[in-house]
Amino acid sequence: MRLFIDGDAFPNLLKPITLRAIERLKLETYVIANKKINIGKSKYITYMVVAQGADEADDKIVEMVEEDDLVITADIPLADRIISKNAHAIDHRGELYSVDNIKQYLAIRNLMQEIRDSGEMTKGPKAFGVKDAHEFANQLNAFLSKAF
Repeated sequence: MRLFIDGDAFPNLLKPITLRAIERLKLETYVIANKKINIGKSKYITYMVVAQGADEADDKIVEMVEEDDLVITADIPLADRIISKNAHAIDHRGELYSVDNIKQYLAIRNLMQEIRDSGEMTKGPKAFGVKDAHEFANQLNAFLSKAF
């Protein structure tokens, strides 16, 4: 199993949590973004900067990911693409996306996008905080415990 991190919007609070897991498990990791992102120094991490563009990082992750790999992303369409390749996805708040729930998350996301596109003002997600980081850490540790 390899770990892929969609680095474009990766919260700073998650960087030390993820780095500790990478080091502890000697987990081959790819941080992919369209700008330089640093989650820490490790011989297990490869940083990749892709061209600017809305889906460049997503496309690279999908191209590289294989069955049973894990992707950390808050991008629900990317998570859907990952799940379709029999890989796994966890979001920044600790939600483990699966075949059972990804279509529901995608439908809600698309509905909210349609509402915004029609000119309606909607609230964005609540600010990312320490509680979210704890939920992420718990889910990541639970997932990695099963995988290793």
